Amino acid sequence: MLKEFKAFIAKGNVIDLAVAVIIGGAFALITASLTDDIIMPVVGALFGGVDFSNYFTLLGPIPEGFEGNPNSYADLKEAGAAVMGWGQFITVVINFLILAFIIFIMVRQVNRFTAKEEEKKPAGPSEKDLLADILAELKKRP
Repeated sequence: MLKEFKAFIAKGNVIDLAVAVIIGGAFALITASLTDDIIMPVVGALFGGVDFSNYFTLLGPIPEGFEGNPNSYADLKEAGAAVMGWGQFITVVINFLILAFIIFIMVRQVNRFTAKEEEKKPAGPSEKDLLADILAELKKRP
């Protein structure tokens, strides 16, 4: 069983997947920073200084003993208040769209590169032609 596990781990697909997950995690942080620190402040400035992460709807009463800012989504959420953070959701959706677009561009470029590499390969005889040649050679033998 240990040999099978080693063989499984040593396969290129598993290693490639592990590397992809690690790079994807780091890339997600970059995308989150791009959204939170660059794009959303610009969008907020265009809409009059709006901070989307603080847009929320309070769904219930503020918990007793709450000492935070009642206009802060993070404070209310931390206190356990029932809040619907639709502004944070908008930020996450924008983050996803950016990430999906970047991945789309990367896959598109890889596909173009692979197509160009396929075009460079010389076209050889088909499998049917090779088999016909082998059969002809075999027929020549006594």
